[in-house]
Amino acid sequence: MSPLPQTRIPPELANVPLVVLHQDDHLLVFDKPAGLPSVPGRGESLQDCLSARAQAIWPDARVVHRLDMATSGVIVMARGADALRRLSLAFEQRRVRKHYEAVVAGTPAEAAGTVDLPLICDWPNRPRQIVDPVQGKPSRTHWQRLDRDGLPGTSRVRLEPVTGRTHQLRVHLLALGHPIVGDALYAPPEVLALSPRLLLHACRLELPHPGDGGMRVFEAGAPF
Repeated sequence: MSPLPQTRIPPELANVPLVVLHQDDHLLVFDKPAGLPSVPGRGESLQDCLSARAQAIWPDARVVHRLDMATSGVIVMARGADALRRLSLAFEQRRVRKHYEAVVAGTPAEAAGTVDLPLICDWPNRPRQIVDPVQGKPSRTHWQRLDRDGLPGTSRVRLEPVTGRTHQLRVHLLALGHPIVGDALYAPPEVLALSPRLLLHACRLELPHPGDGGMRVFEAGAPF
């Protein structure tokens, strides 16, 4: 079995300030660093997180969605109950488009495609997820191979999840035969060893603004 994910934030993140991409009376947008949890976890070591840091500055900040602790990139928080309701509804109705970038082992044979594989928690080995065609929840990911170099023996891909299952991108790429580099849960040892962090980044988020309903686009380039 792959090593368990880290259970405390890296020391170098302890005093790193929040990277704010946008703020207004309804919405906060951050570029979350890898290794910082989106929300508090179990245990004293995981109480420091993006939501706690944001609420220390903006007490009305509310959690709308999450990124895995090991994933970096664009994440939004609502300001106040009404904005939370509007944004939560937009996510539920799939009016939010999320784009990720990842470095994966090998090179996909096709230029693009869609993975449509149902996922369920692997309870004996949680938080790992597995493909289960009988009991799994419907899960769909569009992917595209990018014409940019990564590490030797790897390639870079753009990902757009249609659904938002736990670890969806990580498990779908593993099912394709191209696990994400640095993935402590799903990559084999030789792929894990290529990077000290998971090379998965939320690079773009399109959503209806909770104030006026107009579409907004927020972006942050991959740091790898």
